[in-house]
Amino acid sequence: MSRHASWIPVFAALAILIAMLIGAQGYFGNFLTPRLLSSLLLDNAYLVILAVGMTFVILTGGIDLSVGAVMAFTGMMGASLLSQGLPAIVVVPVMLAIGAGMGLAVGVMVQYFDVQPFIASLAAMFAARGLAFMVSLKSIKVTDPAILWLQSTRIQSEPGSWYITPSGILAILVVVVAALVLAYTRFGRTIYAIGGNEQSARLMGLPVARTKLLAYVIAGVCSGLGGVVFTAYTGSSYPLNGIGTELDTIAAVVIGGTLLTGGSGYVLGSMIGVLVYGTIKTAINFLGVDQSWTRITIGALLLVFVVVQRVIIARSSRRR
Repeated sequence: MSRHASWIPVFAALAILIAMLIGAQGYFGNFLTPRLLSSLLLDNAYLVILAVGMTFVILTGGIDLSVGAVMAFTGMMGASLLSQGLPAIVVVPVMLAIGAGMGLAVGVMVQYFDVQPFIASLAAMFAARGLAFMVSLKSIKVTDPAILWLQSTRIQSEPGSWYITPSGILAILVVVVAALVLAYTRFGRTIYAIGGNEQSARLMGLPVARTKLLAYVIAGVCSGLGGVVFTAYTGSSYPLNGIGTELDTIAAVVIGGTLLTGGSGYVLGSMIGVLVYGTIKTAINFLGVDQSWTRITIGALLLVFVVVQRVIIARSSRRR
């Protein structure tokens, strides 16, 4: 049991998700439909991708508050370039490179200038949001068929059945690749080692500096990719997109079982956390009440999971 204690919060999140779905079906009667369950993933595909990047950073014991702003900046830059006639095959790599550059800047501040991750990513958040406004103060409509294809194309066997879009497939692929990297590569094991005890990781000769930099770069790339998916989802880009998304992302990762202190967590859990968030948001819409209840419910769940995490850490400490 102690060997698999890190999975307990993940299973707790899964149990909460299942209970919510069953409860919503019992209350509304038409909640568990193929169309609605498919939309839980597809409407939050960008958030799944952001949560994967955030998981890497939090596993090292860091935090990244810039993901929402970087998503908005990359989306604005991409929409602007597309409006100027550049093809998507050029624009998408540029968006990913911008995200990687922003992530690298945060990582350098954290690793080489000893700036707290909270402050470094907060500075990057303000910078990215300002750069988004510099691109344009107005919304930019996206008409490129290659970008819109990501969300507009539905892959389904028959009308009214389960369906998925290329953006949903992309989000699932990101989760699968990230899970494999964390579980089966030296880089992934180093991520966990740094989060568990950075000083011990240094004494073991692990490449701490390089790994932490790469973790923030991965978060930046995921933000850029999130910008691509969110732009496809909305069909436009706006400099105020993604405000508060960084908090939603952190909440989803924590609800999914990743410890804020680092060293324990899984991207699969982060995906479950996003689905919990999406289920709450959808249930609130069904009820027809104010969306503030979504924030209240997520806040309550977040508090519960932080307490659960503290209990797990305390028990682990006693066993040692």
